[in-house]
Amino acid sequence: MSNNIIMMALFSFLFGSKVQNANIKVLAPNEFKKQITNHSVQLIDVRTANEFKSGHIKKANNIDFFSSSFIAQLEKLDKQKPVYVYCRSGNRSNKAANQLAKMGFVEIYDLKGGFLNWKE
Repeated sequence: MSNNIIMMALFSFLFGSKVQNANIKVLAPNEFKKQITNHSVQLIDVRTANEFKSGHIKKANNIDFFSSSFIAQLEKLDKQKPVYVYCRSGNRSNKAANQLAKMGFVEIYDLKGGFLNWKE
């Protein structure tokens, strides 16, 4: 019994586990696109300014995840409105989504696979 617990702890430590907040929904690109089209939403691209300039989803606002003002910029968003977030591959947007949840945002949507997975 204790060997099993030790092994589970070891695997968890080595491979990690993403604990997803209940307020965060990861959406496939087609569902993400459907939800942001023809709606007034808070669409946030958390990539760098250079990444953003190289191409982004229409009507997205750029809030650089690595910026020293990242949290301050997130605080300007409306916590009661849905927030749609994406990055290049999904890693930064997952972290940003969890930060939003900690800040009290109630409806957060993360683009699965990030902008790499996006097709206009």
